[in-house]
Amino acid sequence: MRHPPRLSALLSGVALTMASTAFALMGTAAGAAAEPACTVEYSVSGQWAGGYQGAVTVTNNSAALNGWRLGFDFPAGQVVSQGWGGKWSQSAATVTVTNESWNGSLGTGAKATAGFIASWTGTNTAPTAFTFDGAPCTTGGATPTPSPTTPTTPPTSPPTTPPTTPPTTPPTLPPPTPVTGAPELGVVGNKFVDQNGAVRRLLGVNRSGGEFMCVQGHGIWDGPVDDASVKAIADWKANTVRIPLNEECWLGLDNIKPEYRGTNYVNAVKDLVTKVLAHGMTPVVELHWTYGQYTGNSSGCSDVHASCQKPMPNAQYTPAFWTSVANTFKNDERVVFDLFNEPYPDRATSTAAQAWSCWRDGGTCPGIGYEVAGMQDLLDTVRATGAKNLVLVPGIAYSNDLSQWLTYRPTDSAANLAAAWHVYNFNTCSNETCWNDTLAPVAAQVPLLAGEIGENTCGHAFIDRVMKWFDDRGLSYLGWTWNTWNCNSGPALISSYDGTPTAFGIGLRDHLRNLTP
Repeated sequence: MRHPPRLSALLSGVALTMASTAFALMGTAAGAAAEPACTVEYSVSGQWAGGYQGAVTVTNNSAALNGWRLGFDFPAGQVVSQGWGGKWSQSAATVTVTNESWNGSLGTGAKATAGFIASWTGTNTAPTAFTFDGAPCTTGGATPTPSPTTPTTPPTSPPTTPPTTPPTTPPTLPPPTPVTGAPELGVVGNKFVDQNGAVRRLLGVNRSGGEFMCVQGHGIWDGPVDDASVKAIADWKANTVRIPLNEECWLGLDNIKPEYRGTNYVNAVKDLVTKVLAHGMTPVVELHWTYGQYTGNSSGCSDVHASCQKPMPNAQYTPAFWTSVANTFKNDERVVFDLFNEPYPDRATSTAAQAWSCWRDGGTCPGIGYEVAGMQDLLDTVRATGAKNLVLVPGIAYSNDLSQWLTYRPTDSAANLAAAWHVYNFNTCSNETCWNDTLAPVAAQVPLLAGEIGENTCGHAFIDRVMKWFDDRGLSYLGWTWNTWNCNSGPALISSYDGTPTAFGIGLRDHLRNLTP
């Protein structure tokens, strides 16, 4: 948005083992087989019409590991809907499971088990090819999965003991219990999940100021960020706060006043993140304003410095920014990373293909006079630090266009990636027809967060429609913005930092408070 001038349960003794595959990573030395590096068992413990429960158990036969990644392809169109004991993600047939924070260390001989619920049609054939930390593994013979004769219970949480007699009518079991406080968020299919495997939605507000006050020389935040003001956000029943940042202020470049840059700025951001977490909310740290001179179509300013929204991040400073931010927060996976506020390479380039290629790959982009850091560059930069935090990747057209997001989506080694989208009543994609056509296909494959929703009417009729569309699909959204601005110059949710809402803010506040937990 532009601104005004200022599970790791081991499933043994199961009722029905439908398929089991053990495999080992083999090596050779002078023609002799080396000790297998890993052993994995794949099993199906229960199956019913259209669904089944399975598990993979990994035994580490080599040196101790600090973090692991298992990969395999489903051969018959199975789709994971829920997982535990690891962070599950799926793209087409390919499934990736990475460790949780609590089971990433595997000593020699140690095991880790990850379970899942998946759908199937036709046949439920077991996978036959696997990788472990990217290395191919040979497999033994897999027994085919027979069709069930009696449906077993489709569980919604990992069972502690298997059923002895499968019921004739599958009962509805309670979902996993959400963790208390801010969760460590992962991605399973198209859902955000916490450490317990419970599905989560990100619902809350933006807290603007950190992107513009420092570069304008006025301070670090716009208004107070003390405990009382953060508590006021939580009192709206928000569970997420997005925090826009400025890369020059974070990196401490000398065009910023010393009191508002470098260590002072970083410590202020860390302090706000700590307060947000203390109130049980998820902090989303987001790169908003960046370096690079752009004076083309829809230019926000002619300044080379990070004093406005640029069409794309730059290769000179933005990777350094994300290296530093990721290193700062990588040991706390409750913190979410939002790579770049509102890309608009489409305004600089002549074709959609050029815009989306620039968006993903960066480099020399038509119409942009500086070297661009693409979304793949920035994601790789984050993962190179070892950070496995959830990462949000916005679309183009000021994050309002996701029409080719799936085609150009970056590849994530941690399999913890979601799409971000922004919408205001004056955007191009601001009606249900567009949302059904362009958002729904994305939301069917990956989690979707509307990182900014708002309107310039000083009312809430438009965001009411947005929230309904997102609620109907179990999606996430954040209102712009928790600042006391005149709503005619920028959507402002509050008239006071004690949480007193504007007419616009009443719509979001009352809606959040009335949502079923």
